[in-house]
Amino acid sequence: MVTYLLKKSYQLKNLEEVNFNDLWGDYGLFTTMWIFGKPPKILFFKKHIKKLIKSLKVYKLYKIDIEKKILKLIKLNIKKNKKYNHLLRVAVNKNIISISLRKRFNPKREFNLKIVNYKRYDPMFKNLRYQVILKYLSKMDTSKSDIALCNNKKIFESGTSNILFIKKNKIYSPISNIYKGITFNFFKKKFIKIVKKDIFIKSLHEYDEIILIGSGKGVASVKTINDIKWRRKNFKFYNILSKLYKTEMSKCSIYK
Repeated sequence: MVTYLLKKSYQLKNLEEVNFNDLWGDYGLFTTMWIFGKPPKILFFKKHIKKLIKSLKVYKLYKIDIEKKILKLIKLNIKKNKKYNHLLRVAVNKNIISISLRKRFNPKREFNLKIVNYKRYDPMFKNLRYQVILKYLSKMDTSKSDIALCNNKKIFESGTSNILFIKKNKIYSPISNIYKGITFNFFKKKFIKIVKKDIFIKSLHEYDEIILIGSGKGVASVKTINDIKWRRKNFKFYNILSKLYKTEMSKCSIYK
């Protein structure tokens, strides 16, 4: 069960606080950011907000002052004198903006993926139709396990992250039906050619490493997929990506 440091909801029209609603299952969108340190920093903050606003326009939920309101509510709820290692979630539907903070747990080296036959609704967007995924994750210790979403015997993403597959010193990502998150785009622009390819379950034994990337886990190396008896062969690309990610963390500016 998720333990919240903070959970608040506000009417979009006037920012009046109302009873908390996480908005899961509604027609709307969300973004999740890592907030850390004292004074706090929010990794890729501007990029997260920009992508949320862009998605709201596609979903026809955008209002002329919505970005200003979101930034105002974040500022209202972040304390400059508190030390953070949390996930800051902003969720929006046509009437409500919800802000929440929950503890972020570093992924363990003994990390397992469980294959689940499910494809996210409208996967190109970070929409709120997450009930099925949350049901699975609620039964897991997400510091050491996650689900791999598959359909027609192809793997797309995890319940929380993008997935990269490493084979013969090349990095692969599913062709379609994935949300390309902020962390995914960071690595793509920063360093690597990511080859688009259908990733079939039956071919997973060919891959040396499987790596999760995203705000919730940062960079996580999968050790096992027990369903198919896959095991990690090395940490080569995990070490490379982790170093780049930590460098970006060190350059992250203090939230103001």
